[in-house]
This record gives sequence, structure tokens and C-alpha cells, in this order.
Amino acid sequence: MEHSPGPQNVRARLLLASATMLFVELALIRWTGANIVHLSYFSNFILLGSFLGIGLGFLLPADRGQWLTRWTPVPLAVLVVLVREFPVQVRQTSGEVIYFTAVKTTGLPQWVTLPVLFGLTALIMMAIGKMTADQFRRLPSLEAYRFDLLGSLTGSVSFALLSWLRAPSVVWGVIAAAALLTLGGRRDTIRYSVPLALMVAILALETAASGISWSPYYKIEVTRPTSGSRDYKISANGVPHQSIAPLKVLRRPDSPYEQPYRETPRNSHRRVLVIGAGNGNDVAMALAHGARRVDAVEIDPRLQEIGASLHPARPYANPRVHVHINDGRAFLERTRTRYDLVVLALPDSLTLVSGASNLRLESYLFTRQAFEAAHRHLAPGGAFAMYNYYRQNWLIDRFGSTLTSVFGHAPCITHYGGKKAAILVAGVTSGDQSCTASAWRPSGPVPSAAGDDHPFPYLLHRTIPTLYIGVLGAILLVTLVSVRLTGVRLRRTARYVDMFLLGAAFMLLETKNVIGFALYFGTTWLVNAMVFAGVLLAVLCAVEVRRRLRRVNQLVLQLMLFASLAIAWLVPSHVVLGLPFAPRLAAAIALAFAPIFCANLIFSDRLAAAADPTSAFGANLLGSLFGGTLEYLALLTGYQALLLVVAVLYAGACVAMRFTRRGPGDVATQEPLTVQTAP
Repeated sequence: MEHSPGPQNVRARLLLASATMLFVELALIRWTGANIVHLSYFSNFILLGSFLGIGLGFLLPADRGQWLTRWTPVPLAVLVVLVREFPVQVRQTSGEVIYFTAVKTTGLPQWVTLPVLFGLTALIMMAIGKMTADQFRRLPSLEAYRFDLLGSLTGSVSFALLSWLRAPSVVWGVIAAAALLTLGGRRDTIRYSVPLALMVAILALETAASGISWSPYYKIEVTRPTSGSRDYKISANGVPHQSIAPLKVLRRPDSPYEQPYRETPRNSHRRVLVIGAGNGNDVAMALAHGARRVDAVEIDPRLQEIGASLHPARPYANPRVHVHINDGRAFLERTRTRYDLVVLALPDSLTLVSGASNLRLESYLFTRQAFEAAHRHLAPGGAFAMYNYYRQNWLIDRFGSTLTSVFGHAPCITHYGGKKAAILVAGVTSGDQSCTASAWRPSGPVPSAAGDDHPFPYLLHRTIPTLYIGVLGAILLVTLVSVRLTGVRLRRTARYVDMFLLGAAFMLLETKNVIGFALYFGTTWLVNAMVFAGVLLAVLCAVEVRRRLRRVNQLVLQLMLFASLAIAWLVPSHVVLGLPFAPRLAAAIALAFAPIFCANLIFSDRLAAAADPTSAFGANLLGSLFGGTLEYLALLTGYQALLLVVAVLYAGACVAMRFTRRGPGDVATQEPLTVQTAP
């Protein structure tokens, strides 16, 4: 007769399973996004697949789905093989939202790639979720939730540490394989070893490829043309991103690098700020034009290192250059220096802040408030310049109109490389710019400016593109079908509709906090990692408080929650952004984590009262998936309005709780005192 594992072993396995679950989820988001360009712009696609899989894993009865845990590594290996064999670059197919990517598509069609990835991700995470759930149900509900959170925090911090170390993908694979082998146990060692060895081997081949390295944001590939020139090409996540050119090429009359200086002939260019310094082309140009000090701001340390080692002009070795590895908007908000020239140099990031938001790394650089910040940092006679391959006339008009509004006169505009690429130069006064081509004039109806609350410069109108609507609708349909096919008992799960709504509200609240911290402190990977760790710590604190209370007053907790949400909604972001760093940090923490703490006191109390905590937790995870789809409402409403949606969802959960908490099969008691064992 097989004995059930002791409580200590259960806790250890739950901790490891939860850590593995979050680690694999983060690794899938990062790695698939680096190889499948579709996923650089469908922000939470893999995240939603993960929530579906984990939710189903928790909803499966203890005596069902054991085949999933026996074959866990197989879908993981299949996903890695497919992604490596059929990497994808996406073609611009929608006029509603712009993708700065290669114009040719490689690999399988989008309608094949996305469903296959979603299905495999859900299957992988369902298997790991089942492993976690089997341990979860063996402990009292709040104790199990506590160790689940500790495991999630461990997985999150571990992956953040690997990002900081710029570890290649093979390291992620080795860690995931070791964790899965441990969870599988001796009985499944051989069954696990073969697919895991295949996965690690493929990732090792990727890591060993010439010119491949990883930054905290991208998989970077550096290539040199076979012609023998010194023009190095840099690709990020499989997309041509930058090129390193000699100074004589940069200074050609038709070069966009030369144009800001050509159109500001009376400017001394003594102090220059380059945002998006990258490999150093713009820095080299500033030095060539006599700059005495150049502040080079680049968010990606690896791109700057490549420029420092390979650029023929050696701009980063010059003592007049001061490198800042930081977010450009965050630097503008903190510096007190005034510049003769501020250059916004090709900052198209090709990736998003996280797997839980639609915000790209450069989104806050193109809002009206960012242009106003640049204007404030110009010295008398100074100028602001920006250039890129904008691809759409309406996007050029959006930026031209915003600059006209901020500076009080139309900027100079010069097209290059065809009509879709342009340089915009705006002096502090109209006399501080000399348009060699012409001043900007609208080519048609001018779209409204992007703002800090609606930081989507590449979205033509305040709408959810039909492409997104179709994909999200398909995800919800697949979710419903999957719940039915896996044999989850809907009647048993329906009594946890309040947990479903709590999950949806929490997901939106977490997304709003990620966005808020990105605005206040920058869109860097470190800020993002600290926010996610902070969220998990706030939730863990709520659980620890609830575990130590004999009884809680739900009405008081609900009033505290809605009061904290109201304060967060009423305080404008520009008020927080205008504070010095220390009070800004204190305000951001209070506004973000007070609602999270209150919400999770409510959640923990409800989980403690659930007759079937594992099913309740699964319903909560499916609610998180629904909340992830609602996040796209920000494209229509802006991010601040998401707090109203959060409040509505929490209100619905509180109303539902009055009926479900005392419904059939549930009890209105506190945390169970006995250990539950699986059949």
C-alpha cells in the first residue's frame, strides 16, 4: 500500500511545483516572443494560454488527468521543436495598428502558428498545474495558498535573476528540466528524460549559434555582411533592428543622422541628449558636430555593449560621452540638465513591457507629456529631433501635430527612404530651426495625440482592432470548449463565480499597476520585475494576516477595498509623476498595493471558507484569463478607466459572495484544520 507523503514533503513539492509553474510560464513568454514575432505584439497571448492551462489543471478532479503528469515534458519539447523549425516574422496586415517589423513572413501562417502555440502552452501549463493542484489539495487551503505564493515568488525572482545575468535560453531549459525531473519522480525518470534532453539540446544549438546573445529584453543576433564592409547588422527577436555604420556613411547629405544638425545651423550643439542611443550612431554624430557633452540613454545594456565593442568611430570610448542605461522617459523626468539638442533616435522597441500589458518599451516616449518634458529640457535656442520609418502618413501627422501644439509652431520635416520615413525637427522658437525641405503640413485628417493615459501612438483611433477582437474571441471560445472537453463539472465550479470575478478584477488591477510603475519609474525590466515581486509580496502579506485572524468582517474589508480604488482613480498620474523620487515611490506603492492587499484579504477569507479550495482556485485562474482579455479595453478607454472596470468586477464578486459563500457544499467557517488527502 502506497503511503501519502508527509506534510513537510507536500509543502516542499508544492513550493517546487509552483515555482516551476511560474518559471516555465515566464520562460515561454520570453522565448516564444523572441522567435515568433506575432507574440511581440499580442501582449498576453501566452499568458492567457497559461492561465487556461493552470486553471484546468486545478479544476480537474484528483482522480482524473494523471496521464497529463506522466507526459508533461512531451508538449514542451514539441513546442520548442516547432518554434525552432518554423520561426516567424510578421507582415503588416492591418491598417489600424502599426508593427515595426520585417515586411516578409517566414514560417507557418499566422492562423496556424497562433492556435498551435496557444494549445501547446495550455497543455504544458495544464500538466504542471495538475501537479501543483495535487499537492495544493493535500494542505489546508490558506497554508496551500501560502506555499503556492512562495513558490511563485521564487520562480519570478529566479527568472528575473537570469535576465539580469543575461543567461541564454539553454540555461532556462536546464533549470526547467531539472525541476520537472524532480517533480516527476523516479517512476517517470525515463519518460521525462528523453523529451527534456531533446528540449535542452535544441536550446543549446540556439545558444551556440554564431552572433547570438541575450539581453534582458531581446534575443540579439549580430551579423557582418559578406561584402567585407564594416556595417554590422543587429537583429532583435528575429527582426532587423539596427545597423552599425562608419562615420562617413552617417554624414552623407541624405542621412537622417545628419538632418537634425543641418536644420539647426545656429545651434551650438554643445550639450546633446540621445534617447535610444543603441549601438552609438547618433552619439558618433553628436561628437562629430562638436558636442562637449553627450548623454547617451539606452534601455538595453547589450545593445550599448555591442556598439562599444564594434562601432568603428568608438563613440562610447570618448570621455565626453556619459552612458545611462535607463528608460528615456524616466531619464527626462529625473534630469535637471538643459540641452541644445534632444534626439529621439529610432526608439522602436519591437517588444512589450511585460506579458501582462499592451505597453511597448517606447510607448511613453511618444505621448504629448513626453514631448512637453523634452521641451522643458531645451536650452534657449535648442531643438528637438525625432526620426523613424513611420510607414503611415497618419502617424507622421500625429507626431507633427503634437509637436506643433507643444512648441507653438510647425516642425521641419524631411522624408528619406521613401515617404514612409521622416525626420521631424522642432526648435524652441521657429527661428531656431531652418527647414531645408519644408515645414510639416497635415496630409489629411490628423489623429489625436497619444497621452500618458492612452499611450498607444501606433493605434489610429481609440478602438480595439478587429484583429485583436478575433483572436480574443477565439481564446474565449477555446476556453469554453476546453472546460467541456476536460470533463470539468460546471455545476460544481459555478458556485465559485465570485472567485472567477475576483480573479478577473485582480488581473486587471495588476496590469494597471504594471503600467503605473512603468510611467513613474521607467519601462525597464528591473522595474517590471520589482512590481511583480511586490504584487506577490502584498498578496502573501494579506494571506499571513488572514491566517492570524480568527474572524474578519467582510463588509469592512470591502469598504476598505473600494475606498482604496476610489483614491487610486481620483489621483491623476501627473500629480504622482511631478513628485520627487522618494515621495513618488511612496505614493506609487500606496496607490498600487493598498487595493491589492485589501482584495486579497477578501480572497483569502473566501478561499478559507470554500469546501473545495482547489476548484475555487481553478475558477479564480480562469477569471484571470477573462481579466486578461478585458485589458484590451484600455485601447478604447485608456488605463485609468480600467479601475472603474475593476470596481465593477469586485462589486459583482461581493454580491455573488453573499449567495455562494453559504451555498450548497460550502461552509461559512474559517480555514480547515485537517489535512485533505487526495483519493
